[in-house]
Amino acid sequence: MKLLATLCATAAIALTMSACHHIIADTHDADVKAINDTESQWNQDYAAKDLDKVVAHYADDAVLIVPGAPPATGKDTIRSEMKQMMNDPAMTLTFKASRVEVAKSGAMGYTEGSYKLTVTDPTTHKVINEHGSYATTYRQQADRTWKAVIDIVTSEVPPASSSH
Repeated sequence: MKLLATLCATAAIALTMSACHHIIADTHDADVKAINDTESQWNQDYAAKDLDKVVAHYADDAVLIVPGAPPATGKDTIRSEMKQMMNDPAMTLTFKASRVEVAKSGAMGYTEGSYKLTVTDPTTHKVINEHGSYATTYRQQADRTWKAVIDIVTSEVPPASSSH
């Protein structure tokens, strides 16, 4: 009788585990699309020069790393660092992912791609056209939206030579 009870319990556990496995949905393709959609909207927010909407794409604890500046940690610091750039009449920024990956858990993802940036040099007041690569790590939020947690930009434009 004990053997029969053990077999029944084992079978019940196995069936429950099997059923649970099928309940977990594969959201990979939807998550990749959501991250692509997020970056598309982010580009639109840059085009509109809407600082609040641009910064809203970052998680509260995000880190932004750009050439020539120390890392900006947290939304308030990122907002402060971006304010001057966003007020520049010449500023345009576009970026496009060439790769989007999402963890099987659906909790994290990243993009890697290229960007083009036009800004006014604060020293020379000349318009600068820059381009380069970026990598952004995203974390899925409780509401299933994706927020950037680490955003790293690498310029492919050689630094201006300094004359001494």
